[in-house]
Amino acid sequence: MKLRYLIPRLTRHFMPDNLARALLRRGMIIRPGLETSNPDAAAGRYREILEQAGTSLAGRRVMVFGYGGSFALGCLLLRQGAGHVVLCDKFAPPDDARNALLLPEYAEYLVENEGKVNPLPKFITLLQEDIRYAKQETVDIVLTSSVYEHLDDVEGITRALARLTQPAGVHLHFIDLRDHFFKYPFEMLAYSKNDWQKWLNPTSNLNRYRISDYRRVFEASFERVEIQVTASDPEAYEKARRRIRPEFISGDLQVDTATLIRVMAFNPLPAV
Repeated sequence: MKLRYLIPRLTRHFMPDNLARALLRRGMIIRPGLETSNPDAAAGRYREILEQAGTSLAGRRVMVFGYGGSFALGCLLLRQGAGHVVLCDKFAPPDDARNALLLPEYAEYLVENEGKVNPLPKFITLLQEDIRYAKQETVDIVLTSSVYEHLDDVEGITRALARLTQPAGVHLHFIDLRDHFFKYPFEMLAYSKNDWQKWLNPTSNLNRYRISDYRRVFEASFERVEIQVTASDPEAYEKARRRIRPEFISGDLQVDTATLIRVMAFNPLPAV
């Protein structure tokens, strides 16, 4: 039994959500995503991969699903040529302190009103509702980074995002398959569904989906799906392998040792 793992996991499971979000905003203990910690790198990565796939941001309506509260990425995507950006996050409200710092640099996209900085609706739409029920204008491109592994209804949310995507639209998702207690990247796979949900799953939720799960979900909603392993950790996997539950083992080491993947999905299928 890994007490060095279980004690922090139990603590994180029972930590009040408002405390977890406060720690996340300050970058203490809980790591913020790339969009928050380095929005320039996030925007550059999105543009590079999309261009490699033959898709340009120019004039496109782009959704960033799970943007984290900072307007920086939206402003950068506009600077890279996007026609309009939809920033969507049901759980993270705008980070007023962080966004106030953006005003001098991105005054063409942001405005100060009664001491708060807000995006100009001409350029940026904020969507803070459940995407499964949103009545939102369709978009050409949907982007996420380290969001999908936290979803509690992967199938339903993917269907909703596909429904809100133009017929020739593209999705680009960077997904982290690791246990977010990063020292033990495969440890979460050693516990039953009941034990994980009841005692160990953090309030941010780790759904423990594997590559085959994501392939199944995206292929149900898109004509073409490409999944690429972008990082793996065979050494950590080998240390944990005997304890990993059978339902998480495919037998293909390239798949089972994966820690980071990139999913591109093209042309959403008509909703059934």
